Order: sequence, then C-alpha cells, then structure tokens
Amino acid sequence: MIKNAFILLLSSFFFSPLSLAKILPNELVAPGGILIMPVAQISQTAPKVFFNKNRVLVTASDKQWVALVGIPLSTKIGAHKITIQLGNNVHQKLFSVVDKEYPAQRLTIKKKRMVTGFTEEDLKKINNDKKLMTKAKKVWTEQSIDANFIAPVDGRLSSLFGLKRFFNDIPKRPHNGLDIAAPTGTPIISPASGKVINTGNYYFNGNTVFLDHGQGLLSAYLHMNTISVKPGQQVKQGDILGTVGETGRVTGPHLHWIVYLNKTPVDPALFIADDIARLDARNDKEKK
Repeated sequence: MIKNAFILLLSSFFFSPLSLAKILPNELVAPGGILIMPVAQISQTAPKVFFNKNRVLVTASDKQWVALVGIPLSTKIGAHKITIQLGNNVHQKLFSVVDKEYPAQRLTIKKKRMVTGFTEEDLKKINNDKKLMTKAKKVWTEQSIDANFIAPVDGRLSSLFGLKRFFNDIPKRPHNGLDIAAPTGTPIISPASGKVINTGNYYFNGNTVFLDHGQGLLSAYLHMNTISVKPGQQVKQGDILGTVGETGRVTGPHLHWIVYLNKTPVDPALFIADDIARLDARNDKEKK
C-alpha cells in the first residue's frame, strides 16, 4: 500500500522533537523534505534566515525561533548550510541532507499534445503560464504563518510526492505534489488560513489556485473543475476553493496539491501525516 511505503520512508530518517509541535510539519532532512532548525532564542528579535540565497520561513516554537527550510529535490546528499542574520551578526549553521530514493511512475496520456507535438500557440501559452506561476511562487509576506494543515480534499491517495515520472515513456520532471483522486465536483477546501494570490487556467495544470500562508509558505491546487475564490480573497481553514476536476494534463479526476517553502516544492504529506492513513485506506476499498 502507498501508506506502508510512505511510513517506511519516513521512519528511516531523523525526526526532530520540534516536528511534533502541532503547528509545524514533520521534519525530513532529505531532498523534497523539510529541515526544522533552531536559529535563536525567543527573547531575541526574530532573525532573517537564507538557504541557497532564498529567504526562509522563521516561526516561534516553545522558547526558540526555528527555521523551516524547504530542501529541493535536486539537492545533493551531504553537508549544506543556512545563513542566519540577527541584527549585525551574520553566521552560518550546517546540516546534513541524507539520501532518499523515489520510485518511478509511468503514465499514459491520451491527449498527445500534453506531452509532445506542441503548436506555436501551445508554446506561447506554456511560456506565458510559466511567467505567471513563477511570479506567484515568489510571493513573500511578513506575517505569522499558519502551517496547521488538514487534507484539502476527501478522496483517495493516488500518487506520492517525488516520483520519477514518465509520460508516454518520455521522462519528465519529478512529481512535485501529492495527488488525491476524487470524483469530479468533489469540494476542495483550504487546508489552513491564507490569502488567494493567483487563479487561472494553465496549459498543463488546468484550473489552478495559489494560496499564501505567510513567509513563503504557499500552496497550489491543480486540475480543478471549478474555482470558487478570487485573487486577494482571505480564506480560513475549511473554506471551499473549488471542486475536483480533470483539466490540464491528467489521466483522470484528481487534485494535484503542491506545497512550497522558500520557492521549492516539498512533500505535502509532511503537513498532514495524521491524514495519510485515512486517505490511503480508500485504496484498500477499491481493491475489494
């Protein structure tokens, strides 16, 4: 089962006690995971933290300020460092990234122009889409974060984060989100409070919503059938964003859910570890 594979992968890595805090995700110091590192005492002013020249989220946890660092899937195994700026004092902290092997997934896409043979008009839209989504992913707001996530849709866990993907036997980028299959029209809800920063219909992603949860913690909802929110709108946990669909490059109706930290996709399952078993249980029911 997907659940067993996920739990086995997580259990083989180091989890900090900080990851047990209710408002923080689980820690997984591997490509595609999250580092949670203390960076200052809570009595001090919150420091600014950087990783790979990108600003990093900093939040209070117990008596410390901690940094939540998104680790790109392309990160090399071994030693890395974050830079901490506290007033005029600038110093660095080292951490070690361990290996994680992601399995391969092969999918057959019936709409051939979603894989190859793009027209000039297709390429124009794809390039324009990329600019709009890149702009959305750069959003940074100085505010307290809300990382206390719940699952955004009630469905079946259909595809894990990080899979090495092949579409019609053509290698593509690794899977940058978590797929939850559900019938078309199933409500998609906001997993936490946030602000809508972008909505649109994109060539590959179909109908899409981007949310800002503070300090570079962003989330995206792809392949939607309908969108119920508008840019600039504030949403609370549980508010409806729209419905599940199969727009864009898909093999069936599902939500492709992405979570970003410091401009990099990280495994959304780390934010909803308590929900994984419930979502995966649907796979057992389908086999019966």
